[in-house]
Amino acid sequence: MNKKTLDIRPLLLLFLLNALGIVVLIINKNEASQDLAVLSSIMCVVSIIAYVIIAKLKLGDPYLFIIVSMLSSVGIIMVSQLNSEAGKKQLIWYIVGVAAFFGALWVYRVLNKRLKKLTLIYYMGAVVLFTATLLFGTRIHGAKNWLFGVQPSEFIRIIYVMCLASVFFEPKSKGKKKLSKSAKWKKLFVSAFIAGTCALFLLLQKELGTLLVFGVVYLVYLYVYGDSKPFLVLNILAVVGAALFAVTVFSHVQERVIGWRDPLGTYENEGYQISLALMAVASGGFGGRGIGNSLPGNLYALESDSIFVVICEELGLMGGFAVLMLYFVLVYRGFKIALSTTNPFNKAVSVGLSVAIGIQTFIIVGGITNLIPLTGITLPFISAGGSSMVSTFMIVGMLQAISSMKGETSDELE
Repeated sequence: MNKKTLDIRPLLLLFLLNALGIVVLIINKNEASQDLAVLSSIMCVVSIIAYVIIAKLKLGDPYLFIIVSMLSSVGIIMVSQLNSEAGKKQLIWYIVGVAAFFGALWVYRVLNKRLKKLTLIYYMGAVVLFTATLLFGTRIHGAKNWLFGVQPSEFIRIIYVMCLASVFFEPKSKGKKKLSKSAKWKKLFVSAFIAGTCALFLLLQKELGTLLVFGVVYLVYLYVYGDSKPFLVLNILAVVGAALFAVTVFSHVQERVIGWRDPLGTYENEGYQISLALMAVASGGFGGRGIGNSLPGNLYALESDSIFVVICEELGLMGGFAVLMLYFVLVYRGFKIALSTTNPFNKAVSVGLSVAIGIQTFIIVGGITNLIPLTGITLPFISAGGSSMVSTFMIVGMLQAISSMKGETSDELE
C-alpha cells in the first residue's frame, strides 16, 4: 500500500459486495431489501472508519479487517433475507465485534511483554469458565454450552491458544544452551495436562465440535514445537480415542454418525438434516438460485449452523467457493504474520489463532457437505450469533496487533 495515499480499492470491493446483494434482493422483490439497504449502509460506514484508522495509524496488515468485513457482509445479507430481525441483531454484533477488534488490538500491544508469563492465569480462567458452564449453563440440542446467553467456549478457545502458546514458545537463546531434554518433556506434559483438562470439560459438556477444534490446535502445536514424534502419535491416538468414546457414549453423536454414513438411507430419521442440506446444495448448481430464492425446507438453524447451505443454494458452488477463498486468504494472512514476526511468543500465538479459524471453518463446511459428521458450531463471521462474532473479531484483532509490532514484523505483508 502506498504510504502517502490511502488505498481505497479494498473498500470499493466491500461496497460493491453490499450493493450487489441489495440490488439482487430488490430485483427479486424481497421484503428484506429495504432493511438490508440500511444495514449495509451502516456497516459500510463502520468498515470505512475502521479501515481508515488501521491504515492511517499504520496498525499492521491492512487486509485482515477488509477480509472479515467482506465475510460479515455476506453473513448480514444471507441472514437478513432469511430473518430481518436476526439481520439487525447481526449488524449490532458486527459493531460490537469491531469494538472488540480494536480492544483486543490495543490490549495485546500494551501487555505484549507480559502475556507470555501468564500460563497459570490462562489455565485457571479456562477452568473457571468451564466449571461455571457445567454448573449453571443451559443444555441445547445435546450440548451444555450456553451460560446467560453467551457461549463461553467461544472465548475459552482464545485463552486456550494463549495458554498453549505460553507453554510451547521457544525464546531466543542469546548465547545460552538449548532446552535440556527434561525441560522439553516438562513442556510436553504440561501442554498435555492443559489440553486434557479442556478436553475433559468439553466431553462433559458434550461440546464435540469445539473439542475437535481444541484437539487439532493442540496437535498442530505438538507437530510444530513438540520435537517428539512418539508423543505426537500418542496424542493423535488419544484424540481418536476421545472421538470413539463420544460416539459410543453420547446418543446424539451416534445419530449424527449414522446420518453421515448413510444420509439418504436414513432420510426419515438420523439422516434427515444432512439429506436436506445435500439436496439444497445440489439444487443451487453452479450459479445458484439467486439471493432470496432458497427453499431449504425444515433445515435446522438456517441462520447459524446451516448458513453455508443457504449460501451454496442461493449463490451456487461458485459463491460457496468464493466464500471459502476468503477464509483461505484470511488464514493465509494469519500464517504470513506468524512467519514475519521475530517474536517467538507472537509467532506461536499467530499459528494457534490461525489454525483455530481454519479448522472451525473446515468442520462446519465439512459437516454440511457430508465430508465429516455434522457438528453444532458456527461459520466464523457469517453465522448469526454474538459470541462467535465477538470472539472471532478478538482473534483477528490479536493478529492485527502482532502484525503491527514495530521491529517484530516486516514492513509490508503483501
